[in-house]
Amino acid sequence: MKKAKSVSAKKTTSAAKSATGGDDPARLIDAKIAALGDWRGETLARVRKIIKDACPDVVETVKWQKPSNPAGVPVWERDGIICTGETYKDKVKLTFAKGASLLDPSGLFNSSLDGNARRAIDLSEGDTINEKEFKALVRAAAALNENGRAARKRG
Repeated sequence: MKKAKSVSAKKTTSAAKSATGGDDPARLIDAKIAALGDWRGETLARVRKIIKDACPDVVETVKWQKPSNPAGVPVWERDGIICTGETYKDKVKLTFAKGASLLDPSGLFNSSLDGNARRAIDLSEGDTINEKEFKALVRAAAALNENGRAARKRG
């Protein structure tokens, strides 16, 4: 199986470049939100703001661009992936790469609950998210990544 292409600030498709005026991942995400033009774009924009508020030094990237998804998937990283923001017809899926290792006392995770590593939050039209608890989850994911980086440096 062919591995999907990852996009950083240095690489992107020419179609995405012309649509956004460059290959800046933030612009690619802006373009994706605008192209959705419905509740999914609004939801993605809202959670994006919450993620940036929770973790101001988060790095936005776009990964997994392919012909069936030329805009790719927005990804928020700090010392590794914190979460991704995929959009489907009926939901916005926020997948936390190491979600199974995070405490979720308020029960935000409602999808991918059987996996060994990931956990996800599926948001449907009209759903709200507890901003305070979501910020805590983002911060915990960033801290987990940071702790892993520190452990790798010591090892």
